[in-house]
Amino acid sequence: MAEVTVKQLAEMVGVSVERLLEQMQEAGISGKNEKAEVSETERQSLLNHLKRSHGEDADDAEPKKITLKRKTTSTLKVSGASGKKKTVNVEVRKKRTYVKRSEVEGVEGEADQQAEAQNAEELRLEEERKQQEAEAQAAREAEEKAAKEREAEAQQKREQEAKAAEQKKQEAEAAEKAKQKKEEEAKRRKAETEQRFKAQEQAKKNEDNRRGKGKKKGNDNRGQQDRRGGKISRNRGKNGKPLSNKPNEHGFKEPTTQQVMEVSIPESITVADLAKKMNVKAAEVIKVMFGMGAMATINQVIDQDTATLVVEEMGHTPKPMQENAVEEALMESIQAQQGDSEGRAPVVTVMGHVDHGKTSLLDYIRSSRVASGESGGITQHIGAYHVDTDNGMVTFLDTPGHAAFTAMRARGASVTDIVILVVAADDGVMPQTEEAVQHAKAAGVPLVVAVNKIDKEQADPDRVKNELAALDVIPEEWGGENQFVNVSAKSGQGIEELLDAVLLQSEILELEAVPNAPAQGVVVESRLDKGRGPVATVLVQNGTLRKGDIVLAGLHYGRVRAMLDENGKPIDSAGPAIPVEIQGLDGTPNAGDEFTMVSNEKKAREVALFRQGKYRDVKLARQQKSKLENLFANMQAGDVKTFNIVLKTDVRGSLEALTHALEDLSTDEVKVNIVSGGVGGIAETDANLAVTADALMVGFNVRADAQARQVLEREGIELRYYSVIYDIIDDVKQAMGGLLSPEYREEIVGIAEVRDVFKAPKIGAVAGCMVTEGTVFRNKRIRVLRENVVIYEGELESLRRFKDNVNEVRQGMECGIGVKNYNDVKVGDQIEVYDTVEIQRTL
Repeated sequence: MAEVTVKQLAEMVGVSVERLLEQMQEAGISGKNEKAEVSETERQSLLNHLKRSHGEDADDAEPKKITLKRKTTSTLKVSGASGKKKTVNVEVRKKRTYVKRSEVEGVEGEADQQAEAQNAEELRLEEERKQQEAEAQAAREAEEKAAKEREAEAQQKREQEAKAAEQKKQEAEAAEKAKQKKEEEAKRRKAETEQRFKAQEQAKKNEDNRRGKGKKKGNDNRGQQDRRGGKISRNRGKNGKPLSNKPNEHGFKEPTTQQVMEVSIPESITVADLAKKMNVKAAEVIKVMFGMGAMATINQVIDQDTATLVVEEMGHTPKPMQENAVEEALMESIQAQQGDSEGRAPVVTVMGHVDHGKTSLLDYIRSSRVASGESGGITQHIGAYHVDTDNGMVTFLDTPGHAAFTAMRARGASVTDIVILVVAADDGVMPQTEEAVQHAKAAGVPLVVAVNKIDKEQADPDRVKNELAALDVIPEEWGGENQFVNVSAKSGQGIEELLDAVLLQSEILELEAVPNAPAQGVVVESRLDKGRGPVATVLVQNGTLRKGDIVLAGLHYGRVRAMLDENGKPIDSAGPAIPVEIQGLDGTPNAGDEFTMVSNEKKAREVALFRQGKYRDVKLARQQKSKLENLFANMQAGDVKTFNIVLKTDVRGSLEALTHALEDLSTDEVKVNIVSGGVGGIAETDANLAVTADALMVGFNVRADAQARQVLEREGIELRYYSVIYDIIDDVKQAMGGLLSPEYREEIVGIAEVRDVFKAPKIGAVAGCMVTEGTVFRNKRIRVLRENVVIYEGELESLRRFKDNVNEVRQGMECGIGVKNYNDVKVGDQIEVYDTVEIQRTL
C-alpha cells in the first residue's frame, strides 16, 4: 500500500484525527500531525499496539480466549418488621471463559482447577438464590397466615355484632308487643266503660219515660250525665253513637316550638334584608321595632347593634359579622388563586451591639457574594438585598437600630425568618445584645449567633457562650438549639460556615411559597421622594409581583408604575423573598404594613377606604388603653389580666432591685410582667417594645430621647419618670388594685322619727316626721325601724316640706314622708335613710 497521510488513514478506519494521533502516541509513534505521512512499518506497529490493548496477540489475528457473561435479575416481596411488604432485588451473575485448545494443552490441569472453582462458585450462588427464594416464600406464607387470622377475628367480631343486633331487635319486638297488648287492654276497658255508662243512661231514660217526663228533660239529664261521665261527650258523635277509636290525624304536624335561626348581621343592614334572613315578613320586624320604641320603614338602614336587639327580641340567635369582613372577602379571593408551593429563600435580619462588626460582616458578605459589576458597599436606601450562595439564595434585611424589626413585630408582621446575632468575641454580651435576644424571642424567630472578631488576641468565644447561656441562648454542643459560628468579618474566616448555618436553619423551617399566585408581602420602609413621589420598599413573601399590578398596602393603594431592584436597576417582576422598590402608590404606607396584589382598582379603593375609616377609632382606643388613669376601668372590664411594664434604670443594681420588688407584688389575681428591663436612656426601640406589649413605660433616673418621645406621643403611650423606688411600687400597687373586686359598704346618711300619721287619698299613710340625724334624701333607699328592729326596706314615694315636694330635708326640720308600697307606719317608728358606698380594695 502506498504511503498515506494521518488524515487519510483516520478517514479509512473511521475515527477522528485527534483520536488517531493519541493512539499513535501510545504506540510510540510521535511527532506526527494530520498532514504527516504514515509508513507501512508505522501502520503495522499501530496495529500490533491496538491488538495488544484488546488482549490479542500481535502476531495472531485470532483471539486466544472468549469470555461470556450473563446477568439475570428477579424481585421478591418480603414482609418487614412492621408488617409492610417490601421488594428485594435478587441478581444472579454468571461468567464463563472459553480458551483456545492449543493454549490449554500445557496448562490443562490448571484450567481444570479454575473451571472446578468457577463451577463451585456458580453452585454456591445458585444455593444462595434458592435460599433467598425459600425465605421469601416463608415470609409470604407467614403474612398470608396472619392475614387469615385477622380475617377470622374480624369475621368473629361481625358475627358477635350481628348476634347483639338480633338480640336487640328481639327485645324491641317484645317491647312493641307488650305495648300493643297494653293498648288493646286499655281499649277494651274503655269500651266496657262506655257500654256500662250507655246501659246506665238507657236505664235512666226508661225510668224518665215511665214517669212521664218529656224528651227535653231526658236530653238535659243525658247532657248532665255526659258531663259527669267526662270522656263520654268527647267520644260521641252528633247522632249519639260512639266515635271510632281509629286514628284520624293529618300527615302534616304544625311545629309546636319556634324555629330558632342563626342570623348573620353585618355592620349595617336594611329592615327588608333582616326580615329575609329570619324568614318573616318585613311588617313583623317593623312591628317589633315599634314595640321597642324605634320607628323604621322597610328600606331603612339600621346598625349592627340595633339589628342584634331586634333578632334577639324575635327569638333568634344573632351572629354579628366581623368588622373586617371586607378584608376577609379579599383574602379569600386571593387564597382561591393559590397554586403549588415551592421552597423559598430565608429572610435574615442581622442584629447586634454597636461596634461589634455587624456592618463589616454585611459588607464582606455582599462584596464576596454579589456578582461582579455591582458596587461594593451595602445599598442603604433600600434596606434589603439578597445574595447568591453555592447552596441557594439568602435575603438580608438591613435594620439599623432594630427599629424596623420592632415596628414590624408591633404590627404583627412576621417578616424575618432567622436572626443573626453578632457578638464581638473580645467584648461579650452588651445591652443591645440582650435587647436583640428579647426581640427575637418575643417574635418567635430562631437565632444563629455569629461570634465576630475571632482573629483578635483578646477573643474569648467561651465567655460569649456563657453569657448568652445566661440569657437562655444555649449552644448546640451544650444541648441547646442555637448554632454558634466563629467568624471574622475582616479576614473572611467562618463566613462560609455562617451562611451554611443559615441555610441549614432555613431547611429545618421548611420555608415555602407559591410563585404562581397574587403577590403578597410586607412594606420594609417608605418615603416621599421629591421627584418620584411616594416610594415604598417591599419584600415579596408569596406570589410574584409584576410591573402594572394594582397593589394595596396598608391604607394606600395604586398601580405599580416602576419597579427597581436593590441596585436601582429597573425590573419587570419579583418572586418570593425578593426585595424591590415600587412607585405608584397614593401615599406612603407604614413600615410593617402588609401589601397585597388586587385584581381591580375598585376593590382596592374599597378596602383602602374601609381601613382609613377604622384607623381613627383604633388609634383613639389604643391611646386610652395604655393610660394609667384608665387602667382601673380596663381591669374592671376584664380586659387586663397582666400588668406589663417596660423598665429602664440608670444602673444595674437599681434594675435588679426594682425588678424583684415589682415581681413580688404579683398575686393570684394580678401579675406584674416586666416585659423588658435595661440600663441606660429610653431609646426608640424601648418605646416600640412598650407599644407592642401594651405596657407602661417607666424610667428610673433616666430620660427618653427625642425619637422615643415622638413614638410614645404618636402611639399615645404614657411615660413616667421616677427617682424614688417606693413611688414606683405605690403607683403600681394602686393600678393593680383595679383587678380586685370592690367591696360595698352601707352608710347611714339620715334618720327621721315619726311623730304623727296622716291618711292621704292617693298615697295612703303619710308619716309626719322630724329629722333627728343627718339628712333625708328622696332618691335614696330607706328602712323602717320599730323598736330598733327593721320591719321594712324600700324606697320613698314622696318627701314634702309643708306642701312643696323637696329632694332633701336637713336635721332639725319637719317633713312628710310617704313610704312606697307600705302603709303600716306608726307613731314612734324610725325611718333610716342609707347609701351604698363602693370601697376599692387595695393590695
